Amino acid sequence: MYNQGYIFSSYGKLSYLRDVIITVESIRRFDKERGVALFCSEEHKEFILENNLEHFFDVIELLAPEYRSITGFKHNTHLFMVFSENLFLDSDMIFCKSPNLMWKQLEPYPYTATGVESADVFFGSHKGVRILVDIILRKRQKTLMRFGLSHLYRIQSGIIYAKDKVVTTEVNELAKSYLSQMDKTHFISRKNERGRTLDSCEWSLGMAMSKLKLFVYPWFNGYQSLQLDFITDFTKYDAEFREVECLYYCNPFIYSFRGIQQKWIRNMLIKIAGLLPKGRDHFWVTPYILHFGWKHEKETFETYAKNKWAILLKEHSTMKV
Repeated sequence: MYNQGYIFSSYGKLSYLRDVIITVESIRRFDKERGVALFCSEEHKEFILENNLEHFFDVIELLAPEYRSITGFKHNTHLFMVFSENLFLDSDMIFCKSPNLMWKQLEPYPYTATGVESADVFFGSHKGVRILVDIILRKRQKTLMRFGLSHLYRIQSGIIYAKDKVVTTEVNELAKSYLSQMDKTHFISRKNERGRTLDSCEWSLGMAMSKLKLFVYPWFNGYQSLQLDFITDFTKYDAEFREVECLYYCNPFIYSFRGIQQKWIRNMLIKIAGLLPKGRDHFWVTPYILHFGWKHEKETFETYAKNKWAILLKEHSTMKV
């Protein structure tokens, strides 16, 4: 068995399996040594076997129905640690360079996820003007006080690293406990958002990691950033995503504007903030992983995945399309 490996889950629409395979294909551009494991539904495993796709994976195991959700899987990662060191990844990702140094950077930690040390007020809560009610009523502060926390990590769970099963189990069980007490927090279900059908695992994992005093790996880490978001106007890339650079503002506040969907508002805020000392300091970064996490930026990944999938289908003449 491999010492290190990447782990994915797949269930529901066939396009989710497609996205996993597209991500794995990008991994294999740079890494042919580490293992890849997939936990999936019966339907997805059957499709893989019938269409000769099993070579993309070193381990294929069935995922029980109770784990076929975001929280169901990522709050139970201790059950899926098939390697000595495990990297749990989302499936809307493209690897941009060799991950060897990334693995070395993660090696010291029993469990970690990418994130920032202090979550903003929007994290796990309302994304619009309703957040003003939370701010006025100090709901975030009350949540922290109620659960004995002095800070709250902002977790980006597209990357979770785990090698200590005891610590990983402790994180997950505490996260599940927090999720079951959502009504005692200021957090809200993502099912309330249009187009969302599953709850997030991130705020509960953030609380658990904060409570257990675990290290959160810096989401934004300059040239050593493990993952950066794909934003059309912030990304230079070719058709195959083999040459990728992301615009990276040194000021975290200015860089946070990247997710604003309205381009003119984003540019205006960056221009105003650029009047500050060091406000225009920036550089271009090739992250280890380009993550298509923003809903309004999914179209680019969808187009790429469809085209790449068509090529893979053509390469396997026995596949049933």
